[in-house]
Amino acid sequence: MQNSFPMIEWHVKHLEKVVLKYVVGLAENASSWEKRNNKRYGRIGIVCRQINYDIKHGATNEQVVSLLKKIRNDSSFSSLRDNFGSLERLGELEKYYQQQPVETKSWWY
Repeated sequence: MQNSFPMIEWHVKHLEKVVLKYVVGLAENASSWEKRNNKRYGRIGIVCRQINYDIKHGATNEQVVSLLKKIRNDSSFSSLRDNFGSLERLGELEKYYQQQPVETKSWWY
């Protein structure tokens, strides 16, 4: 039996890391290197592209939505929600993934 998505667990964990890193945002005492990388890779479009890549390789849209709801409501993420701007960034992601079902299209074929 062929496994169509051999690294599902890795992509789900990567999805969680990407979402948490985006929601936490940039630290107040960030170095110039961290600011430059955040400017380059920390935008909503880049984050959604990484999430869509994980969805394409085995994660599901329902896992994304449930992770966002867990971050918003779970008490283990209460310190994360206290950061400045984290709820706005979380709202952007929720808006993007709840409005439309994500269909990843491959431009190769």
